[in-house]
Amino acid sequence: MWEIRPLRFRSVLYVAAALLFQPLAACSSESDTATAPVESSAEATPEADASAPAADEKLVVAFGDSLYAGYQLDPGQGFAPQLEAALDADGVPTRVVNAGVSGDTTAAGLQRLAFTLDGLDRKPDLVLVGLGGNDMLRGIDPQQTRENMTAIMEELTKRGIPVMLTGMLAPPNLGPDYRTKFESIYPDLAAKYDAPLYPFILDGVLGKGNLMLGDGIHPNPAGAKLIADKVAPQVEAALKR
Repeated sequence: MWEIRPLRFRSVLYVAAALLFQPLAACSSESDTATAPVESSAEATPEADASAPAADEKLVVAFGDSLYAGYQLDPGQGFAPQLEAALDADGVPTRVVNAGVSGDTTAAGLQRLAFTLDGLDRKPDLVLVGLGGNDMLRGIDPQQTRENMTAIMEELTKRGIPVMLTGMLAPPNLGPDYRTKFESIYPDLAAKYDAPLYPFILDGVLGKGNLMLGDGIHPNPAGAKLIADKVAPQVEAALKR
């Protein structure tokens, strides 16, 4: 179980930045593509690695939205490659596949999940799921978000793939009822599916100008590295389960 209250102040900063933009653009440079059945962008296809994997190399899939995809960052600077570097530095040889798509809602993520998994060269040792932020910014009914996230967890469970969740917070302007319903999705699913949970993906980064892009929403390379370094120990523990 995790404590949400210490993180609420930082969520206010997130919303203050987000409200400067149209909700559909807050986590994407696209407009309506987040609700398309499958993104045609290269981001929607897992990054290929031509090198032969080491015998003890783990395969982790980072399946999420722009916070996973590395929005406006050069190759090697986003969350996925920096998580891979952090795991390797800790002596855990890992290939982290960037399956993040900017603008993805939970509905769009669910629609491309099977395609993403079927495109891999083998079954992952772990899938990180980081979706829901765009649902929240669009004001989508949390029940729909919960149903989509549950379907994602069910598909991964059916395939025998371990899961780790990274959570998101809702803004105060959406009201206490929305916040309660939205923010409870992540711990509820973590408990139901016995999945590790990193409560807030932007923890330690949000509101810090030296760690964020100019939009105040997405991490810059230094911010992505900090997130990866903070998430890595929990990923390592999940891989040992």
